[in-house]
Amino acid sequence: MSPLALALAPVLLVQGAGVRRRTPVLPEAAGPRSGVVPGGAPPLTVAVLGESPAAGVGVATQEDALAARFAAALAGRGGREVRWRLSARTGTTAAQALVRLVPGLAGPPADVVLVVLGVNDTLRLRGRAAWRRDVRALLDALAPLTAAGGVVVLAGLPDVARFPTLPQPLRGVLGRQARALDGELERLVRPGVRHAPAPPMDGPGLFADDGFHPSAAACRAWATALADTALPMST
Repeated sequence: MSPLALALAPVLLVQGAGVRRRTPVLPEAAGPRSGVVPGGAPPLTVAVLGESPAAGVGVATQEDALAARFAAALAGRGGREVRWRLSARTGTTAAQALVRLVPGLAGPPADVVLVVLGVNDTLRLRGRAAWRRDVRALLDALAPLTAAGGVVVLAGLPDVARFPTLPQPLRGVLGRQARALDGELERLVRPGVRHAPAPPMDGPGLFADDGFHPSAAACRAWATALADTALPMST
Protein backbone atom coordinates (compact mmCIF):
# COMPACT_ATOMS: atom_id res chain seq x y z
CA MET A 1 0.00 0.00 0.00
CA SER A 2 1.33 3.42 -0.94
CA PRO A 3 2.04 6.07 1.71
CA LEU A 4 -0.85 8.13 0.33
CA ALA A 5 -3.27 5.21 0.64
CA LEU A 6 -2.07 4.60 4.19
CA ALA A 7 -2.60 8.23 5.13
CA LEU A 8 -6.09 8.22 3.66
CA ALA A 9 -7.02 4.76 4.90
CA PRO A 10 -9.84 5.86 7.28
CA VAL A 11 -11.49 7.94 4.55
CA LEU A 12 -11.00 5.24 1.92
CA LEU A 13 -12.61 2.60 4.13
CA VAL A 14 -15.69 4.74 4.69
CA GLN A 15 -15.97 5.63 1.02
CA GLY A 16 -15.47 2.02 -0.07
CA ALA A 17 -18.26 0.87 2.23
CA GLY A 18 -20.53 3.57 0.82
CA VAL A 19 -19.79 2.55 -2.77
CA ARG A 20 -20.62 -1.08 -1.98
CA ARG A 21 -23.93 -0.08 -0.37
CA ARG A 22 -25.22 2.09 -3.19
CA THR A 23 -23.81 0.28 -6.24
CA PRO A 24 -26.20 -2.26 -7.78
CA VAL A 25 -24.84 -5.79 -8.05
CA LEU A 26 -25.14 -6.78 -11.70
CA PRO A 27 -25.15 -10.42 -12.85
CA GLU A 28 -22.71 -12.05 -15.22
CA ALA A 29 -23.95 -12.14 -18.81
CA ALA A 30 -26.27 -14.97 -19.75
CA GLY A 31 -25.55 -17.39 -22.57
CA PRO A 32 -22.96 -19.88 -23.77
CA ARG A 33 -19.32 -19.35 -22.83
CA SER A 34 -17.99 -20.76 -26.06
CA GLY A 35 -18.82 -20.32 -29.70
CA VAL A 36 -17.69 -20.20 -33.30
CA VAL A 37 -17.45 -17.17 -35.56
CA PRO A 38 -17.69 -18.43 -39.15
CA GLY A 39 -14.82 -17.79 -41.52
CA GLY A 40 -12.12 -19.40 -43.57
CA ALA A 41 -9.48 -21.97 -42.78
CA PRO A 42 -7.36 -22.59 -40.85
CA PRO A 43 -9.50 -21.85 -37.79
CA LEU A 44 -8.16 -19.63 -35.02
CA THR A 45 -8.61 -20.93 -31.48
CA VAL A 46 -9.11 -18.32 -28.74
CA ALA A 47 -9.27 -18.72 -24.95
CA VAL A 48 -10.37 -15.88 -22.66
CA LEU A 49 -9.75 -15.81 -18.91
CA GLY A 50 -10.69 -13.09 -16.47
CA GLU A 51 -12.71 -11.25 -13.86
CA SER A 52 -16.12 -9.57 -14.12
CA PRO A 53 -15.64 -7.65 -17.41
CA ALA A 54 -14.62 -10.93 -19.06
CA ALA A 55 -17.64 -12.64 -17.46
CA GLY A 56 -19.91 -10.06 -19.07
CA VAL A 57 -21.03 -8.12 -16.02
CA GLY A 58 -22.69 -4.98 -17.36
CA VAL A 59 -24.28 -6.53 -20.47
CA ALA A 60 -27.24 -8.86 -20.83
CA THR A 61 -25.80 -11.69 -22.92
CA GLN A 62 -22.43 -13.14 -23.82
CA GLU A 63 -23.10 -12.14 -27.41
CA ASP A 64 -22.49 -8.51 -26.38
CA ALA A 65 -19.75 -9.30 -23.87
CA LEU A 66 -16.01 -8.95 -24.27
CA ALA A 67 -15.07 -12.54 -25.20
CA ALA A 68 -17.54 -12.90 -28.07
CA ARG A 69 -16.81 -9.40 -29.30
CA PHE A 70 -13.08 -10.14 -29.23
CA ALA A 71 -13.61 -13.31 -31.26
CA ALA A 72 -15.70 -11.38 -33.79
CA ALA A 73 -13.05 -8.67 -34.07
CA LEU A 74 -10.34 -11.27 -34.71
CA ALA A 75 -12.47 -12.96 -37.37
CA GLY A 76 -12.96 -9.60 -39.05
CA ARG A 77 -9.21 -9.06 -39.28
CA GLY A 78 -7.98 -12.41 -40.50
CA GLY A 79 -11.04 -13.68 -42.31
CA ARG A 80 -10.60 -16.95 -40.44
CA GLU A 81 -13.06 -18.99 -38.45
CA VAL A 82 -12.62 -18.25 -34.74
CA ARG A 83 -13.43 -20.86 -32.10
CA TRP A 84 -13.55 -19.27 -28.68
CA ARG A 85 -14.05 -20.36 -25.09
CA LEU A 86 -14.29 -18.41 -21.84
CA SER A 87 -13.42 -19.05 -18.21
CA ALA A 88 -14.35 -16.05 -16.07
CA ARG A 89 -15.71 -15.29 -12.61
CA THR A 90 -16.63 -12.09 -10.83
CA GLY A 91 -14.28 -11.04 -8.04
CA THR A 92 -11.27 -13.07 -9.18
CA THR A 93 -7.74 -11.84 -8.54
CA ALA A 94 -4.66 -12.91 -10.49
CA ALA A 95 -3.62 -15.27 -7.69
CA GLN A 96 -7.08 -16.83 -7.50
CA ALA A 97 -7.25 -17.30 -11.26
CA LEU A 98 -4.77 -20.18 -11.08
CA VAL A 99 -7.30 -22.33 -9.24
CA ARG A 100 -10.60 -20.72 -10.22
CA LEU A 101 -10.15 -20.14 -13.93
CA VAL A 102 -7.24 -21.96 -15.56
CA PRO A 103 -8.86 -25.42 -15.27
CA GLY A 104 -11.92 -24.06 -17.07
CA LEU A 105 -9.84 -23.37 -20.18
CA ALA A 106 -9.05 -27.04 -20.78
CA GLY A 107 -9.31 -27.81 -24.47
CA PRO A 108 -7.32 -27.52 -27.70
CA PRO A 109 -4.24 -25.30 -27.45
CA ALA A 110 -5.21 -21.71 -28.15
CA ASP A 111 -3.61 -19.50 -30.78
CA VAL A 112 -4.63 -16.47 -28.71
CA VAL A 113 -5.10 -16.41 -24.93
CA LEU A 114 -6.63 -13.22 -23.56
CA VAL A 115 -6.16 -12.40 -19.86
CA VAL A 116 -8.48 -9.77 -18.34
CA LEU A 117 -7.49 -9.24 -14.72
CA GLY A 118 -6.36 -6.49 -12.38
CA VAL A 119 -9.35 -4.48 -11.21
CA ASN A 120 -9.92 -6.73 -8.20
CA ASP A 121 -6.21 -6.57 -7.40
CA THR A 122 -6.48 -2.78 -7.67
CA LEU A 123 -9.41 -2.69 -5.25
CA ARG A 124 -7.39 -4.80 -2.80
CA LEU A 125 -4.36 -2.48 -3.25
CA ARG A 126 -2.20 -5.47 -4.18
CA GLY A 127 1.48 -4.54 -4.11
CA ARG A 128 3.32 -4.25 -7.39
CA ALA A 129 5.86 -6.99 -6.67
CA ALA A 130 3.19 -9.41 -5.48
CA TRP A 131 1.00 -8.64 -8.50
CA ARG A 132 3.94 -9.22 -10.83
CA ARG A 133 4.63 -12.61 -9.20
CA ASP A 134 0.95 -13.55 -9.48
CA VAL A 135 0.80 -12.75 -13.19
CA ARG A 136 4.09 -14.52 -13.88
CA ALA A 137 2.73 -17.65 -12.19
CA LEU A 138 -0.42 -17.35 -14.28
CA LEU A 139 1.60 -17.03 -17.48
CA ASP A 140 3.50 -20.19 -16.55
CA ALA A 141 0.20 -22.02 -16.00
CA LEU A 142 -1.14 -20.82 -19.36
CA ALA A 143 1.91 -21.93 -21.32
CA PRO A 144 0.67 -25.55 -21.79
CA LEU A 145 -2.67 -24.18 -23.03
CA THR A 146 -1.06 -21.92 -25.65
CA ALA A 147 -0.38 -23.30 -29.10
CA ALA A 148 3.15 -23.24 -30.53
CA GLY A 149 3.62 -19.80 -31.99
CA GLY A 150 0.56 -18.54 -30.12
CA VAL A 151 0.28 -15.34 -28.14
CA VAL A 152 -0.95 -14.36 -24.70
CA VAL A 153 -2.53 -10.89 -24.61
CA LEU A 154 -2.57 -9.14 -21.25
CA ALA A 155 -5.46 -6.69 -21.29
CA GLY A 156 -4.37 -3.37 -19.86
CA LEU A 157 -6.21 -2.10 -16.81
CA PRO A 158 -8.91 0.48 -17.50
CA ASP A 159 -8.55 3.99 -16.12
CA VAL A 160 -10.23 3.42 -12.77
CA ALA A 161 -9.90 7.14 -12.03
CA ARG A 162 -12.72 7.72 -14.55
CA PHE A 163 -15.23 5.28 -13.03
CA PRO A 164 -18.31 7.42 -12.25
CA THR A 165 -19.37 5.46 -9.17
CA LEU A 166 -16.14 6.19 -7.28
CA PRO A 167 -15.84 9.38 -5.18
CA GLN A 168 -12.68 11.32 -4.50
CA PRO A 169 -10.18 10.69 -2.99
CA LEU A 170 -10.95 6.97 -3.45
CA ARG A 171 -11.09 7.41 -7.21
CA GLY A 172 -7.68 9.03 -7.36
CA VAL A 173 -5.99 6.45 -5.12
CA LEU A 174 -7.43 3.54 -7.09
CA GLY A 175 -6.58 5.24 -10.37
CA ARG A 176 -2.93 5.50 -9.36
CA GLN A 177 -2.98 1.90 -8.18
CA ALA A 178 -4.41 0.70 -11.49
CA ARG A 179 -1.75 2.59 -13.44
CA ALA A 180 0.97 1.06 -11.29
CA LEU A 181 -0.30 -2.48 -11.84
CA ASP A 182 -0.72 -1.83 -15.55
CA GLY A 183 2.90 -0.73 -15.69
CA GLU A 184 3.90 -4.09 -14.26
CA LEU A 185 1.97 -5.83 -17.05
CA GLU A 186 4.03 -3.88 -19.59
CA ARG A 187 7.20 -5.12 -17.91
CA LEU A 188 6.09 -8.73 -18.45
CA VAL A 189 5.98 -8.37 -22.23
CA ARG A 190 8.24 -10.85 -24.01
CA PRO A 191 8.07 -12.98 -27.16
CA GLY A 192 4.64 -14.57 -27.11
CA VAL A 193 3.28 -12.17 -24.45
CA ARG A 194 1.78 -8.81 -25.42
CA HIS A 195 0.23 -5.95 -23.50
CA ALA A 196 -2.86 -4.22 -24.89
CA PRO A 197 -3.52 -0.80 -23.33
CA ALA A 198 -7.16 -0.25 -22.44
CA PRO A 199 -8.97 2.32 -24.61
CA PRO A 200 -10.31 5.49 -22.95
CA MET A 201 -13.63 5.07 -21.17
CA ASP A 202 -14.77 8.65 -20.88
CA GLY A 203 -17.48 8.94 -23.51
CA PRO A 204 -21.26 8.72 -23.12
CA GLY A 205 -22.80 5.28 -22.83
CA LEU A 206 -19.58 3.44 -22.03
CA PHE A 207 -20.55 2.38 -18.49
CA ALA A 208 -23.22 -0.04 -17.35
CA ASP A 209 -25.92 1.01 -14.88
CA ASP A 210 -23.57 0.49 -11.94
CA GLY A 211 -21.12 3.13 -13.18
CA PHE A 212 -18.32 0.60 -12.83
CA HIS A 213 -18.51 -2.10 -15.51
CA PRO A 214 -18.26 -1.63 -19.29
CA SER A 215 -21.42 -1.35 -21.36
CA ALA A 216 -22.00 -3.20 -24.62
CA ALA A 217 -20.58 -0.21 -26.53
CA ALA A 218 -17.47 -0.23 -24.35
CA CYS A 219 -17.04 -3.98 -24.87
CA ARG A 220 -17.07 -3.46 -28.63
CA ALA A 221 -14.45 -0.72 -28.45
CA TRP A 222 -12.31 -2.68 -26.01
CA ALA A 223 -12.52 -5.85 -28.12
CA THR A 224 -11.35 -3.91 -31.17
CA ALA A 225 -8.33 -2.55 -29.30
CA LEU A 226 -7.48 -6.02 -28.00
CA ALA A 227 -7.73 -7.51 -31.47
CA ASP A 228 -5.38 -4.79 -32.77
CA THR A 229 -2.74 -6.16 -30.41
CA ALA A 230 -3.49 -9.86 -30.82
CA LEU A 231 -3.71 -9.81 -34.61
CA PRO A 232 -2.38 -6.58 -36.11
CA MET A 233 -3.76 -5.72 -39.53
CA SER A 234 -0.24 -5.90 -41.02
CA THR A 235 -0.23 -9.66 -40.44
